[in-house]
Amino acid sequence: MKVLVSEKLSAAGIERLREDLDVDVRSGLTPDELLAAIGDYDALVVRSATKVTAEVIERGENLKVVGRAGIGLDNVDVDAATRHGVLVVNAPQSNVLSAAEHTMALLLAQARNVAQAHSALIAGSWERERWSGVELHGKTLGIIGLGRVGTLVAQRASAFGMRLIAYDPYVAAGRAQQMGVSLVDSVADLCARSDFITIHMPRTPETIGLIGAKELEASKPGARIINTARGGLVDEAALVDALNGGRLAGAAVDVFENEPVTDHPLFGLSNVVVTPHLGASTTEAQDKAGMTIAEQVLLALRGEFVPYAVNVDVGADIPETVRPYLRLAQRLGRVAVALAGSGMESLRFEYHGGIAEHDTRALTLSGLKGAFSAIVHEPVTFVNAPLMAKERGITVEDTKSSQSLDYVNLVEVRAGGEDETVSVAGVLVGKRDTERLVRVYGYDLDMSFAPIMVFFRYEDRPGIVGIVGTLLGEAGINIANMQVARQSEGARR
Repeated sequence: MKVLVSEKLSAAGIERLREDLDVDVRSGLTPDELLAAIGDYDALVVRSATKVTAEVIERGENLKVVGRAGIGLDNVDVDAATRHGVLVVNAPQSNVLSAAEHTMALLLAQARNVAQAHSALIAGSWERERWSGVELHGKTLGIIGLGRVGTLVAQRASAFGMRLIAYDPYVAAGRAQQMGVSLVDSVADLCARSDFITIHMPRTPETIGLIGAKELEASKPGARIINTARGGLVDEAALVDALNGGRLAGAAVDVFENEPVTDHPLFGLSNVVVTPHLGASTTEAQDKAGMTIAEQVLLALRGEFVPYAVNVDVGADIPETVRPYLRLAQRLGRVAVALAGSGMESLRFEYHGGIAEHDTRALTLSGLKGAFSAIVHEPVTFVNAPLMAKERGITVEDTKSSQSLDYVNLVEVRAGGEDETVSVAGVLVGKRDTERLVRVYGYDLDMSFAPIMVFFRYEDRPGIVGIVGTLLGEAGINIANMQVARQSEGARR
């Protein structure tokens, strides 16, 4: 079998692939050259520069697996790969330590003006007073996102004697307390209380511009921002304005909205430190990524279980009876977590009916993928899904029952928090196994899943549905479908 490696991969990773496969290393391919070449290969290994588009996947007639040597998958069309039965694998644990250490490096560089003082000195200027800095000890570090990297940063910042606060609505308060971190209710609150702010969130439609003009205006005077996560999480234009206006004392940026970039308004500011996306650029991280991705590609091409498969529904060893329910479990997990909101402490996956007679572990993992995919920094896999729950202090359990009173097979997810437990349930219907949402908050309904879903609970009295429709209409929101359910007349809907 043939493998195309389109970007620089560690020598150890290349050698591991060559033990069993025919490997071509062709760095710097243009998009057209990649399209022309991909049809000859069974596997494609990339890093962050190569764009694995739907067209590339369609042209890959023999393509069985795409390997991303790193965490992010912004450059791979995972949905297209899934449609074509192409496995996508990554190396989600390879660079978390390097990313955390780079965050600390930028934190210190920003506090002590290291880069600016270095440049001034080698240019012939001895400017001790101009580049005087601040200590980390006793300062408040605000961490947005307490995933793997955020947790590692918290541990290291604690050793410097910093006070730690964090915004992450999906971390249990008890878990944060164990780490010596105080949780806050909003990004704006965190900005208002922090001397230093560091971001460790995924780039999603919900997190783009997470820190914008409003949050920067609310920030503590003299605060400093560090971003080693993803470009676009901080509104770059608003950041420039806040720095020029004196609201912020400085910023350290490793990632940008459009990369690569060599000309940017931030580059001309003396209180800014910038690096060209170096978070994962250590020898150790690249070696780990290369070896990990080589092993995952080899497993995939042998048709064996692939622990770091991102699109789990293409993975091997999943019973055919169970496979159609993977996407349903994923969607239910996402809805349950969205409705549960902050303070979630447990996730329970229940399988009722004939499906309970089969191995449903993949369904639970798929449900965890849906639960965490929009709230964590790295893609969710078979291996790291349970770890993500554990790191956030969220217990995970599943139960089975061969009895299902209303449906042949039913999947239910319960997300428990401090105040209440949210339950959602779904089924598959028809010859095409269409996913249907049939229970929310204990109310029976029957509706299809949609990218945008809104749920209301209210007292059952005349006129409420009209009020809701009017409010949405006035906001320019069109209602494609509506379901109304109640447990008894006059009760809460």
